[in-house]
Amino acid sequence: MTNTDAARERSRSRLVVRTEPVDELAPLIPRADPRHPLLWMRRGEGIVGLGETLRIETSGVDRVDDAAAVWTELAADADVDDRVGLPGTGLVAFGAFAFADDSASTSVLVVPELVLGRRDGRAWVTRIALAEDASDDEPGAPSGADAAASDLLAIPEPAPRRRIPRVAFEPGAVPPERYEAAVAEAVGRIDGGELAKVVLARELVGELHEEDGLRATIHRLAEDYPDTWVFAVDGLIGASPETLVRVDHGTVSARVLAGTSARGAGEASDRERATALTESAKDRAEHALAVASAVKRLEPHTARLDASPEPFTLQLPNLWHLATDLKGTLGDGSTALDLVRAVHPTAAVAGTPRRVALDVLAELEGFDRGRYAGPVGWVDGDGDGEWAIALRCAQVEADGTVRAYAGCGIVHDSVPADELAETVMKFRPIVEAFGG
Repeated sequence: MTNTDAARERSRSRLVVRTEPVDELAPLIPRADPRHPLLWMRRGEGIVGLGETLRIETSGVDRVDDAAAVWTELAADADVDDRVGLPGTGLVAFGAFAFADDSASTSVLVVPELVLGRRDGRAWVTRIALAEDASDDEPGAPSGADAAASDLLAIPEPAPRRRIPRVAFEPGAVPPERYEAAVAEAVGRIDGGELAKVVLARELVGELHEEDGLRATIHRLAEDYPDTWVFAVDGLIGASPETLVRVDHGTVSARVLAGTSARGAGEASDRERATALTESAKDRAEHALAVASAVKRLEPHTARLDASPEPFTLQLPNLWHLATDLKGTLGDGSTALDLVRAVHPTAAVAGTPRRVALDVLAELEGFDRGRYAGPVGWVDGDGDGEWAIALRCAQVEADGTVRAYAGCGIVHDSVPADELAETVMKFRPIVEAFGG
């Protein structure tokens, strides 16, 4: 029996979901599980999951569709009492999907036992359990559903702050000189007309020893990069600035990032770097390809889709990005997972044309990306949710191996040494979060 089949088998028992408001839950991160954190937040607000009621694991080309099908069945049969009604309340699952169709990494939706949430100054607790229908309950006794929903984890007290673990990273399958050679080869293929853009990544590998390290690492990411999506799902942790897709009651939005520059050493230098980025023909061309890709994939599902009239500069602590926001109204009833399937992988993390870029990427990179640059986020029982591209991230394996990833968009005038330097900038958030 596959993991997807097992989830379907368990779904014959209904999910019982109870969401109630509470007075205060801040801060969220110190309440997360230190060894198996489930977390999605930005600017101190979001959701934290504890325990595991069930998981849906998929793989291959249909990994998103298969997960969505099981999720739809679970949600349709669920007994939900949501007394808050905000994004992230009610039935939710945290998810992370592999980047490539042939990746050895599994894709997963995790339904926690307990969800702690904060949004717009309001806090809540959601309890999720599996319960068989109970038709023979004694009069006056709690229903089988309510009894199951109450027999769950207690709300944890915030844990004390721990020191950040020290992980010594080294180049993985692609050392710096090989990465530069791959970039040069990609530029040659672009100049030869094979494709317009390809995104090439490399990895760093280290080992985590401290048992409490993940919570401290997540805390560091959230403090240093508060405007990003800070996430932790099944060992994948990071701080992504790029919204893949967000669906909320019929509206859809996304943020496309492509084009990067280092921050300046002082205020004047910083302004010059930002201005140079907006005027860079190379970066604007790369950005335009990424925006066109996102619009092409989203537009068929929308009644209206608007984009920022011009790219704007997004300021992060370690770099500048060119950014474009997309916002629209759904026209075909698509869910967040439907749009994840439609949009992934974007030109911002794969290239253009997509199929050619994916083939070139697989040939030149030399390693399995796993869940790096794949969709990461959450989905609720109505199909709404928030999904980012898993960037500025690392996958922590059960044996303590930590794999960090960073990539760059390669176009016809890319310089190998410059692209290598850009990966170093993009590694900085996760390397520093692990004490580097």
